[in-house]
Amino acid sequence: MLYPLSYEGNANIRSYAAGVRRARKPPVYDAFMAPATVLVVDDDPVILKLLEVNFEMEGFQVVRAADGAEGLERARAVHPDIVVLDVMMPRMTGYEVAKALREDDDTAHIPIIFVTARAQSSDVERGMELGVDDYVTKPFDPLDLIARVNTLLARSQAAAGPAPTADTNGEPRRDGPADPGAAPMAAPHPGDADRLDGHAR
Repeated sequence: MLYPLSYEGNANIRSYAAGVRRARKPPVYDAFMAPATVLVVDDDPVILKLLEVNFEMEGFQVVRAADGAEGLERARAVHPDIVVLDVMMPRMTGYEVAKALREDDDTAHIPIIFVTARAQSSDVERGMELGVDDYVTKPFDPLDLIARVNTLLARSQAAAGPAPTADTNGEPRRDGPADPGAAPMAAPHPGDADRLDGHAR
């Protein structure tokens, strides 16, 4: 389903978001696993709201930023599991944010997905040079974007090894499977998130 990317006025956005939340049941998580945190950065308030709604529907914790500089500040403060980043923004572009994240040892490991209207091969190549993990062009299918996010999270989790969880006494626990339907990062998507080219829709 391709959700609309523009509305006339904030009232319609709020109405759409409220309707979506009523239609979906809240996610159920493993008692010992926190949901993944996604930082969404976009200067378009409509797209920012729709990204927030769709990720929350899938059980993510969502942190928002309305421009590149705020996005970089939030990334350094929150250390999200993944960053969904627009390219053309005021104060700092997505390219500048990605470069700063990759040059900082504390944030260099965080997967980054560009979501942008810039679809030229030179734009994709520039993203590759900065170490961006995936590239999605606008307009986009939010379900496809979420699938790509899940793929990158699963890959990142596999590279880092099993994360410790806690038992009922608050002690670290590594045994025992997580709820298979619990975490947003549970199921990799068959799409090639490791290829930055060929994703223009």
